[in-house]
Amino acid sequence: LTTPPDQMRAVVQELYQLIVCTGAHEGQVTIDTMQRHITHLLTHLLQLSRTAPTVTVQLPPEVIDYVQSGRNPDIYTREFVELAQRMNQTLKGRSDAYARFRDILAREVVGAMPELERGAGRVVVGTGGYWSATRTAEG
Repeated sequence: LTTPPDQMRAVVQELYQLIVCTGAHEGQVTIDTMQRHITHLLTHLLQLSRTAPTVTVQLPPEVIDYVQSGRNPDIYTREFVELAQRMNQTLKGRSDAYARFRDILAREVVGAMPELERGAGRVVVGTGGYWSATRTAEG
């Protein structure tokens, strides 16, 4: 057990085994088994406590403030995800609007000055759009 996640799994597994032993409660056999699991649990906890100082966890100060004010960090996470989704939708809408504007502008430029079709096509393709060499001002 070298990594902290593996060490945590071992601790949880030993705790689970202790719960099972407590539920079974079959006399001396259960007591011996529980003693063995408690010994293993203590060993795993000791390993974990030795590894803990080397583990770096980066928490945003906002989350720490949120928890210190007695609020649920799961709610913070949900609100953050919802905000990110709203911002993504807004940016997607802007991106789509700019793409439509780019296409309309390119069509209008080529309609007014057909000699600029190659340049307009390069700009449209270079910004992620599709340009056909036979494109006309009508579409």
